[in-house]
Amino acid sequence: MKLQDVKLVISDMDGTLLNKDDKVSDDFFKLERELRDLGVQFVAASGRQFYSIQDKLALIKDDIYIVAENGAYVRHQEEEIMVKHLNMEACKNFIEIARTIDDAHIVLCGKKHGYVEDKNEDFLEHFKEYYQDYRRVDDLTQVTDDEFLKVAIYSFGSSRETTFPAFKKYGENFKVKVSGQNWLDISSLDTDKGSAIAHLQEILNVRQEETMVFGDYDNDIEMLSRAKYSYAMANASTAVKEVANFETRSNNERGVETVLEQLLKAKKSITQ
Repeated sequence: MKLQDVKLVISDMDGTLLNKDDKVSDDFFKLERELRDLGVQFVAASGRQFYSIQDKLALIKDDIYIVAENGAYVRHQEEEIMVKHLNMEACKNFIEIARTIDDAHIVLCGKKHGYVEDKNEDFLEHFKEYYQDYRRVDDLTQVTDDEFLKVAIYSFGSSRETTFPAFKKYGENFKVKVSGQNWLDISSLDTDKGSAIAHLQEILNVRQEETMVFGDYDNDIEMLSRAKYSYAMANASTAVKEVANFETRSNNERGVETVLEQLLKAKKSITQ
């Protein structure tokens, strides 16, 4: 299989497709349209809420598949393709533990909304970047009218040092994933971006040899293993660089776009 055989392109958002200003470049939208016309399907895969991803990619939202909440929620247009729940008893347990940790700011991630009880304005301002549709409540453990996908915990310090140690022991029964410098995500054990991508590959009838993936952090590792053309960003974690088959420039240096330009050139070469 050669580069021109790629049919499916998947990209993480933060640290990958988004630049330091949390923006998607105009170049990307142009490349996506040209590649789509040549039969390439794009998928956005992120720890972000579905509505936040949809907002960032509003220009192409009806043409792409969205893998949100680290693989717990997959949707195309109005069709829900995958929903993986985290039961409320588990959510309550993790919320209670997180409440005992200094610098732990909790988000209960529902299918309909993200929920916060935190009153720290600095956190709330940052949180809004990732959760466009949210509700502020007095007590997260009393939220009932939703389906829960994960518990996300933000730390202004390093999540690997601040919050992960308290939840590491639950890793045998739940997916406990450091998903960014400041974020820790806890979801059902069978939930990750790789499982979501494997499901999409099956329904779209696309092989790993026909798949291209971009990522930068540990929550991308499983989906990078689902593609022959797996790219770590120059700004990626060491663990991601060890797993990926290739490396591209950083998210601030058009890393994704650089490879997509190569893909487009390869695709056009077989149509001429």
